[in-house]
Amino acid sequence: MVKYLTEAVDADAVAILPLSREQFAEWLPLQATAAKAWIEAQNFTAEPGSLCLLGNAKGRPERVLFGHDDTDPWSWAHLPGKLGKGFYRLDATLAPDAADRAAMAWELACYQFTRYLGRNGRDWPLLAWPANANRGHVARSVAATVLVRDLINTPASDMGPEELAATAMAMAERAGGRCRAIVGDSLLQENYPAIHAVGRASPRLPRLIDLRWGPDKAPKVTLVGKGVCFDSGGLDLKSSANMKLMKKDMGGAAITLGLAQMIMDAGLPVCLRLLIPAVENAVSGNAYRPLDVIRTRKGLSVEIGNTDAEGRLLLADALCEADREKPALLLDLATLTGAARTALGPDLPALFSPDDILAGDLLAAGEVEGDRLWRLPLWAPYRRLLDSKIADLTNASDSPFAGAITAALFLQEFVSPTTPWAHLDLFAWNPAPRHGRPEGGEATALRALYRFVHQRFAIAAGASLS
Repeated sequence: MVKYLTEAVDADAVAILPLSREQFAEWLPLQATAAKAWIEAQNFTAEPGSLCLLGNAKGRPERVLFGHDDTDPWSWAHLPGKLGKGFYRLDATLAPDAADRAAMAWELACYQFTRYLGRNGRDWPLLAWPANANRGHVARSVAATVLVRDLINTPASDMGPEELAATAMAMAERAGGRCRAIVGDSLLQENYPAIHAVGRASPRLPRLIDLRWGPDKAPKVTLVGKGVCFDSGGLDLKSSANMKLMKKDMGGAAITLGLAQMIMDAGLPVCLRLLIPAVENAVSGNAYRPLDVIRTRKGLSVEIGNTDAEGRLLLADALCEADREKPALLLDLATLTGAARTALGPDLPALFSPDDILAGDLLAAGEVEGDRLWRLPLWAPYRRLLDSKIADLTNASDSPFAGAITAALFLQEFVSPTTPWAHLDLFAWNPAPRHGRPEGGEATALRALYRFVHQRFAIAAGASLS
């Protein structure tokens, strides 16, 4: 799904020379006097993201000097917005990972969400594929990121539980998988009472989306994504300011869909299962109430401390079902708590896992990809904050402390101690635009998670990053 990376190199393609400040200091004295004078007149010093355009004898652009920061995976994303329409090529040979980052950043810098605009988006410049780039991996990563961004950016009026299910079903059909949805009161018949309770107040029926792909004998990799397509807060109604971004509360589901698409497209040697409890948390006469007690698929009873802590209820039922199959890996992703954002900000997902090796491998994958995670503890002494006087546990503690940790501890109740499990509490949204990352939905942790899954299950089978 790349649009701005091209096979053909136009004869008039302008060369882009990336230079760090240190490289520039060595390069400049070797240049012709006239060129050096021009560069100095432009005050170009190779500051990260800065450009200097050099012309030929006919006054046409011939080369672009680019202040490049090789520690920043988004450094290349500065270029498309600053360059004129036309063809460009890199005047440098990059290592494979660096070439992938350059191509990916260029393409994603050109992303625009235009579904509701009465005009086409901007015409962006084209870049010849960098040498050494893994074109399949880049295209796969870009397509998944665009999918995630589009899903999250789409208003809830056009992205409800039914539309989310349709996306998963179309994806399964393309990849040769299978997908079903358990809808409305069928959730009660098939013992998903918590999902039903959260979504029953909306005329848009709740559902559990269940996608499967891959051979049954392969290692089982199960993804669970929170799919709250809009979150009013239920009867514990959010303020208008806090409700404004709640079309993004299905961000965990969107990112798991993007990750599933990458896994299937790459043909990784796994048996994939994707579970998305998809609901709208609405207000009506049959909405679930504070201090109600609901049953879960596992049989544990939950007192409702707050109807706005609905995501963990959905995940409880889905995680219980996922855990039943004893997968080789269980990952759940959710826009779960404001506490995680308060602690870590919008860019850094909170990672929870009782498995030190699993957590370490996830953190390492994030470091390599520049798509970092931060581990927080499943601090067992805080489990007492989930105690209820009349039920097995409450979904929301009265304590103002450790909100992200207590939410993760709640989820841990529904996963066996022997299951390799990790929970990511993420924001899935860019609150302000940056190069390559426009304001809006974001595929937070997607690149890190794909690298991790590939390394754990494909490298052992002798496959390269594909």
